[in-house]
Amino acid sequence: MGVNGGLLAVDAGNSKTDVAVLAPDGTVLGAARGGGFQPPLVGVAAAVDELAEIAGRAAAEAGVPLSFAHVTACLANADLPVEEEALERELTGRGWSASVRVHNDTFAILRAGLDEPRGVAVVCGAGVNCVGMTPDGRTARFPALGKISGDWGGGGGLSDEAMWFGARAEDGRGEPTELARALPAHFGLDTMYALIEAVHLGRIPYARRHELTPVLFRVAAEGDPVALSLVHRMAEEVVALSTVALRRLGLLDEEAPVVLGGSVLAARHPQLDGRILELLAERAPKAVVRFVTAPPVLGAGLLALDERGAGPAAAERLRAHYAG
Repeated sequence: MGVNGGLLAVDAGNSKTDVAVLAPDGTVLGAARGGGFQPPLVGVAAAVDELAEIAGRAAAEAGVPLSFAHVTACLANADLPVEEEALERELTGRGWSASVRVHNDTFAILRAGLDEPRGVAVVCGAGVNCVGMTPDGRTARFPALGKISGDWGGGGGLSDEAMWFGARAEDGRGEPTELARALPAHFGLDTMYALIEAVHLGRIPYARRHELTPVLFRVAAEGDPVALSLVHRMAEEVVALSTVALRRLGLLDEEAPVVLGGSVLAARHPQLDGRILELLAERAPKAVVRFVTAPPVLGAGLLALDERGAGPAAAERLRAHYAG
């Protein structure tokens, strides 16, 4: 397949991985899904081993060997250029292709939401990240490593903040909020103390704290000032990221897309959406906001086609596949 120009597109997030085998004209020949991609936990080689198994299933469905003209891999935890380089070396060493390009997985969501590689994307899922690109190859990005790199929010951050405010409301250190009742009630508990104890002792796995983010938004929608302040702070972060990226790329003063994706933003909470649109109208009035619902592997495939110089007909064929 490699000598015939076939492409491998990978979107590997923290919780799931999608792989697609593409013909040069954008036809999807095979696809497979597997678990998350987490080299910080298992190491680069072991993470790519797991990716190889998923890619192998996609290639088998397509009826081709793991040999391609080009591989585009949009990977979680490829947050720094040095991490992208290490992952590119590992993938190149597998012999799937002599032409390999690794991007942070946020670029897949960005490209999925764009008609051309020009614009900015903010992704708010478990965490938060922002990237931007222009057709001449310039990019804007942030380390996105959590609090040590200045980040705040995402589903994990919002749930932690909600618990912080709920705990302080219950013991008297903070102002009253309905979060103190609603958060433990989600797990069938009566008090924040009981919830804190259950999380601390592992009776409720720490990963399940993400379930509290929808509770936060529900309480905010009911008018709770503390919960609403967290929703508005998330909007501030989204707008700060997007306007800085637009400025870095010279797009702040011209019409340019701002693509919003990830589970928190895709849920389309009215209080969050409304505040984002209000702030962008003030700070980046020419920004054109788009919400992405297409699977990110579409964006990885579009990047692969871009990198091989495919025309718009190939991109439309790929989009039509995922729209169907």
